[in-house]
Amino acid sequence: MKKEISLIWAIVPLLVMIACMYIAVVRLEQGPHIPLIIGTSVAALVAWKHGFRWNDIEEMMYKGIKLALPAVVIIMLVGLTIGSWIGGGVVATMIYFGLKIITPALFLVTICIICMIVSLAIGSSWSTMGTIGVAGMGIGLSMGIPAPIIAGAVISGAYFGDKMSPLSDTTNLAAGLTNTNLFVHIRHMFYTTVPGILIALSVYGFLGMKYKNSNIDQEGILQTISMLEKSFVISPWLLLIPVAVIVLVAMKVPAIPALVIGIILGSLAQVFVQGGTLAEAIGALQSGFVIETGNAMVDDLFNRGGLDSMMYTVSMTLVAMTFGGILEYSGMLQSIMNQILKLAKSAGTLVASTILACFTTNATCSEQYISIVVPARMFSNAYTKMGLHSKNLSRALEDGGTLTSVFIPWNTCGVFILGTLGVSAFEYAPYAILNYVVPLLSIGYAITGFTIQKLTKSEIAEIQEREALQG
Repeated sequence: MKKEISLIWAIVPLLVMIACMYIAVVRLEQGPHIPLIIGTSVAALVAWKHGFRWNDIEEMMYKGIKLALPAVVIIMLVGLTIGSWIGGGVVATMIYFGLKIITPALFLVTICIICMIVSLAIGSSWSTMGTIGVAGMGIGLSMGIPAPIIAGAVISGAYFGDKMSPLSDTTNLAAGLTNTNLFVHIRHMFYTTVPGILIALSVYGFLGMKYKNSNIDQEGILQTISMLEKSFVISPWLLLIPVAVIVLVAMKVPAIPALVIGIILGSLAQVFVQGGTLAEAIGALQSGFVIETGNAMVDDLFNRGGLDSMMYTVSMTLVAMTFGGILEYSGMLQSIMNQILKLAKSAGTLVASTILACFTTNATCSEQYISIVVPARMFSNAYTKMGLHSKNLSRALEDGGTLTSVFIPWNTCGVFILGTLGVSAFEYAPYAILNYVVPLLSIGYAITGFTIQKLTKSEIAEIQEREALQG
């Protein structure tokens, strides 16, 4: 007979997983897969102890994996995109013109703004980081800027666009789950997200000044440019490939076919522009582009991409979602959320509790989408009972769920960033400024009551009527 799982038992798998994660990742410098498998095993034992059969536990894991399948497809396509765009000279062209045009002092601000624009246009932080972000890392490293700082600027820009774009899946998800008009939801996020990005850009501007003169190896930049000219055919026409993908998504072509077109164009460019063979183009898609220039930095920048390079990320995603699936469907996560919900005594503590719940879900279930779905279900009635408009909840879900996902090394977002930008969450966290400033602003607004919208009498009557019809 299945029994309700108490808070004490619910946090046991989480505590075991975090302890194992600390030992394996921090102390032994190993990957996070095994700690998550151990956490999954403990979660399964806890569920079994409370009356769940093994078939039930298997089904929980499969449900968790199923939730991650769309993300897995995107991860694989981004690996193919990186391989084909490097092989086709697209990334080299971006880096070449970036080194020619962008000054080191303005680089961090510029790459952040470019990622903002691209992500706004296509509604995807992952696609932005996997394409523009990869090129940005190459440009910044060539200028002598540390990788964690560059990654932070890329992440802030990419997540601003992802959060504010009407094409974004998380934006639509948060609005839909809370019955909030999409554009009402986006307008309400302006109050936290725009000040957040302005703060981030100010900090990047300040940090960029450090690399204005003395710390930049101009000779190294010139050597990189020369090496790019020798190794690739550099042409502004190649920039039409990423532009085509952006235009397609902006025209509401789904992300997957748009990326596939970008992959095909990149591979064609590798054969017909760069002079590569068909075998080399297929090899770049499978195992990544390979080049030996004699320049260690250039080789490190361009020997990457391909389907194989994303298998670490894919396996990590699947393992994490088995853990999250058991926590979610056994009721363990519900027990943890119920305790968080008890903290909500006012509008300020309710929003703070929502953001804490989103962060907790990101840490326990390792998936950004679940961090929006579960708290949306848990907190919806609490906002209504407190007389708060649903847009307060939808904003809190994005401020706490979408943005904090990057800080969890074993979350699908943290793993994806490590796989594409080559920087771990522990390293870039201090520089992903938008992602922690916005949740803090959101909590501050709630405590002071600033921008917190109450329900009108007519809206309350409408909600009551809808609930009566559903009941």
